[in-house]
Amino acid sequence: MNVLPRARRRTWVASGLTGVLTAGVVFALVAGPSVVVATAAHADEVTSSAVTVTAKDQDPTGYQDAPFPDLAVTVSQTKGLIAQGITVSWTGGLRSTEPTAGNGGANFLQVFQCWGDDPGSPRTPRPDRTTCQYGGALTAGGMRDSTRQIPYSDIPLQDQPYSVPGRGIFPPYTSIPFVARDKTVVSSIDTAADGTKQVNATSVNTNQFFTKYTTNEVPWAGSSADGAGSISFEVQTAAQSPGLGCGNAVTEAGTTVGASCWLVILPRGTADNGSTAITDSGLFWDSWRHALAVRLGFQPIDARCPEGAAERQLAGSELVALAVTSWQPVVCNQQGGSVYALLTLPESDALATANRADSAAPMALTSRSLPSDAGPDRLSYAPVALTALTIAFGIDRAPSPFGHVDDKYRARARQPFTSLNLTPRLVAKLLTDSYKRAIPTGADLAYLGKNPEVITSDPDFLAVNDPEWASQLYQTPALADVISPQGRSDAAWALWSYVLADPEAVAFLNGEPDPWGMRVNPWYSTSAAVNAGGTALTLPREDFPRADPVEVRPEGQAPINLVAWRPYANDLDSVSGLVLRGDGLTLGQWDPTKQPPGYSKTGRTTAGYHALIGVSDFAASSRYQVMTASLRNPAGAFVAVSEKSLTAAASAMTGAGAGGAVLAFDSSSAEARRAADAYPLALPVYAAASPRLTDSVLRKSYADFIRYAAGVGQRRGPDVGQLPDGYAPLPQAWVDQARVAAQAIEDGATALATPVATSTASSVATPLRAATAVSATGDSGQPSVAPAPVPSATGAASAALAGAKTPDDPGPGALAAAVPGSLLAGAGGAVAVPLISRLRRRVL
Repeated sequence: MNVLPRARRRTWVASGLTGVLTAGVVFALVAGPSVVVATAAHADEVTSSAVTVTAKDQDPTGYQDAPFPDLAVTVSQTKGLIAQGITVSWTGGLRSTEPTAGNGGANFLQVFQCWGDDPGSPRTPRPDRTTCQYGGALTAGGMRDSTRQIPYSDIPLQDQPYSVPGRGIFPPYTSIPFVARDKTVVSSIDTAADGTKQVNATSVNTNQFFTKYTTNEVPWAGSSADGAGSISFEVQTAAQSPGLGCGNAVTEAGTTVGASCWLVILPRGTADNGSTAITDSGLFWDSWRHALAVRLGFQPIDARCPEGAAERQLAGSELVALAVTSWQPVVCNQQGGSVYALLTLPESDALATANRADSAAPMALTSRSLPSDAGPDRLSYAPVALTALTIAFGIDRAPSPFGHVDDKYRARARQPFTSLNLTPRLVAKLLTDSYKRAIPTGADLAYLGKNPEVITSDPDFLAVNDPEWASQLYQTPALADVISPQGRSDAAWALWSYVLADPEAVAFLNGEPDPWGMRVNPWYSTSAAVNAGGTALTLPREDFPRADPVEVRPEGQAPINLVAWRPYANDLDSVSGLVLRGDGLTLGQWDPTKQPPGYSKTGRTTAGYHALIGVSDFAASSRYQVMTASLRNPAGAFVAVSEKSLTAAASAMTGAGAGGAVLAFDSSSAEARRAADAYPLALPVYAAASPRLTDSVLRKSYADFIRYAAGVGQRRGPDVGQLPDGYAPLPQAWVDQARVAAQAIEDGATALATPVATSTASSVATPLRAATAVSATGDSGQPSVAPAPVPSATGAASAALAGAKTPDDPGPGALAAAVPGSLLAGAGGAVAVPLISRLRRRVL
């Protein structure tokens, strides 16, 4: 999947309906029984489409000659796939040797996607090697072509159609062409009418269908000393790889389905294809004949809403985007149903627009209420999702070559870490570029004193994590900070609030050293006396600033500032995609041949060499199956994100705005300090609309969306219309609040509402407190509240969405003039500045 950030500038009309319709919606990202789970969220779930294949079953006549005769591979999900991550784990391998510049390594696996069936194997379907996305990584032993170390006569018959005999001192050459789904052929060998062949200048490894920046192939996946291993693999659809075309809508037996593809797991030993080492292509026959393959089924990626359905505009939080995507195909196909197109932008902007009753305003999706300085709050707030912010990480073990390292740690080299603990102070260090490698190479680092290079060498980090971390050696900038999304968001506000609730983190931000002597980067200090700019950094805030003005000016090259050195990701979803890919957005070399000249971008790292951390969300982390950090909560416990820990956090949330209608997990509250099982970055998402909207049909449509989202849409599961991974079902009291808010919106400003209020229970053992629904009753904006019913067990209300179709869709109101915040993060290393806003349509 090509998840590199790219500039986006779209109006409502240009966005069309693609924001919530292009991706399919079902994703059960769950590990099978023998799979290393990616996040705590998957520990209690089962994916029925998990498949295990073995060398013996798939190669019954030749498995004993295969590199690993006992190889067994489990793929965590094989049906209902979208652009996402899946877990590939295995046993029965041999301890791997890492690749070098001219050698692919030894005893490892290669993993990649193919789209076509081998016509020579009709009874036992297998993939056609010419249809595989392979070679783009440009690694030794991982390309589609090479010269051979054997005479042409010794080349297997299966490879000879793709081979050219040697001439003089030149050896034979074999090149496996790539045939795209649309039948376009990329070949580096031309065949004349008389059958003679000659090599042309075409590259079969870098072409219009895949390059090292876009390919999802894993050219080296290593096994530990016990022969086992696990990786997260990026599944690509036609949206990311048109050449593969996976998920393109096709008709089978009168039903529209997504075109299937293959996942190939190719074992590589110590030498093959006539070579003395792993240097030749795995697509050459001697290697290819031992490939294991699993059929992958995809959701169709085309829009599935009826033509002519009215479009209803939603604006704001990205956190609920994947849930909306799941609900959409159901709600739009109900009788009279509408298309709810989500445009993600700063929630505060969305609220300000929704609060204007003089236009057909979009319904806002938010985790906070309208700011007090924005005037009277005339919105009704309906809970529609319970999710969380996450710190996603992909860090593979890299034992230090220096000093003594325990043999048991060396035996796990290049295997992924599956757990990581963070405190608020450690998060503060990552957000403030206080580790030295967060600053461009060549800069004077005197102002950072003796601060560690990266977080994994920080004694503060080592004190709260497994002792194995102390034996690792990392130097990448991607472990000196977090990849963060551009623009403004409630998510940023929540993360800064989590940091500020901790006295140790506050002291660090004020300029006090931690117990080991590390100090905050002075450009980020919240103390004016300490801040290098003389002005205290204002926190909390809705963005992740690059406050340090450091700039390095290499001779003959463009200057490098923090944004060029450590660019932003496009959004939270992109961050998890980058973590899955092992793409730390690190700056590449200066390329004077570019037009105009600029910096290249370092490509993704291969499996076994990932080392990066990013700010993401629970839904995206679940979608891409990446690891997430356990965070120290106010009760002092390190808690991983999960449905259970979100529910515990919900029970400790307190009123945070709109007269108590909007709740938040306040880490400084007494309730939070008693919630030992709570994940501290849990976030509710509210649908907010004004009962003062003059269009009664639009009000009813918004009310119907709320009823579905808070009702049937809360049923957990992988099916269309259900609540996907990355969300916890709403507490019953929240469902009750949503119903009241929906009715208030539908009835309009002149109707009498019956809102509910938050209970004041103070014990952690108390049932989930009820949130409140607010309906404005006057220009003063003062809400009217009444006691809520006693909450009961979480349940899903049964409500069919039947929003009436409006002949003329409402205009975008004030949002028509809004312009997306944009930042090209990575490609070319362009110098940019932090953005104050982001406006984008969700494309999944």
